[in-house]
Amino acid sequence: MKFTRIFPALLAGVAFCASPARAQLTVEITGAGANRLPVAIADFAGERVVGQALTSVVRADLERSGLFRMVDAPAPLADNATPPFDELRSRGADAVAGGSVAPAADGRYETRVRLSDVPKQAVLGTPAYLHTGAQLRATAHRIADFIYEKLTGEPGVFSTRIAYVVKSTGRYELKIADADGGNDQAALASREPIISPAWSPDGTKLAYVSFEAKKPVVYVHDLASGRRHVAANFKGSNSAPAWSPDGKQLAVVLTKDGSSQLYVVNADGSGATRLASSSGIDTEPRWSPDGQSIFFTSDRGGSPQIYRIAAGGGSSGSAERISFEGSYNVTPRPSPDGKSLAFVTRNGGRFQLAVMDLASKQVQILTDSAKDESPTFAPNGRMILYATEIGGRGVLAAVSSDGRVKQKLSVQAADVREPAWGPLVR
Repeated sequence: MKFTRIFPALLAGVAFCASPARAQLTVEITGAGANRLPVAIADFAGERVVGQALTSVVRADLERSGLFRMVDAPAPLADNATPPFDELRSRGADAVAGGSVAPAADGRYETRVRLSDVPKQAVLGTPAYLHTGAQLRATAHRIADFIYEKLTGEPGVFSTRIAYVVKSTGRYELKIADADGGNDQAALASREPIISPAWSPDGTKLAYVSFEAKKPVVYVHDLASGRRHVAANFKGSNSAPAWSPDGKQLAVVLTKDGSSQLYVVNADGSGATRLASSSGIDTEPRWSPDGQSIFFTSDRGGSPQIYRIAAGGGSSGSAERISFEGSYNVTPRPSPDGKSLAFVTRNGGRFQLAVMDLASKQVQILTDSAKDESPTFAPNGRMILYATEIGGRGVLAAVSSDGRVKQKLSVQAADVREPAWGPLVR
């Protein structure tokens, strides 16, 4: 098979280190954006332990985005208290958030937040949240999303989830976690490889490839019930599932008629329609956000490049080549707004994450690593999560779409790969 790096896991399993895993991803910020907005997040008043837990997560979320710089704030600051604007201004803060946590009548907590513009001394919002103790992290992420959106005009993604695969001691686990790596849970465990997780548009299901049947089979897994069904189990290999924007179909790669080719199947596993006929290998499909076309990788022109074809299919000649710089460009991932495309390019012998402006075709390399793979956009398009290798061990990393903000997410003494960022669900 040609250009084997495009889908190495289908050929030889997932290349993982075998060692004991610690369950949770840890996040290390390795770069920050320029001109970060100075924000003060005060400790919440009232229930001290709960308030401190909330503010700790909110601060970490905002700082991790690379768009905010934390400014020391008077603590605590209740939601009904007037912030010390003069003091905050002298410390350089442009905005301040405070809040109060109190027990509710039904045994839950009520958390009230006030976000204020410091220079204007104006209130920007006063949301309130009812939550249990077990929902502290989820509530903190919602608060951070509120602050992020009010100050940037864009939706925050702190409440979203990510999926990834961890391998340790011959055991593969498909993990679901908060966007910051916390609150991780195993959706599936197996002694056989698990690859290519893909979120449904509504965030309730994951499609993935499992080798538990001693061959690659595509499953659709309902996260709430834990039930799953086979979406593609044809003769040969079944791989690379990608959801249509309406959640009704999956683009998959099948070898049932010979080489790897693109097909569309219904999400329930019924039907299989071939998109095009190609003499080469067609793989790694991804729908455009508008559902009108599908990006994919193919060596039909001699080397692995990125193409686009109408979602309804067509002849081999109807596919449009998208990438032209370099001899190796794979794994296309369109941004949520459809204006750019993340992919992996070979650059001087290194495999690096790049992003292309689809209108101008200008390409920017975002990383300085050597073994990048599996890029996935945050649902607001600000960050790209991807897998790479550091010190011979698989880790996840994230970089902002402008390349300025960098993070590393790792599991101690284990390999982590195959990231997928879940959708924004409100």
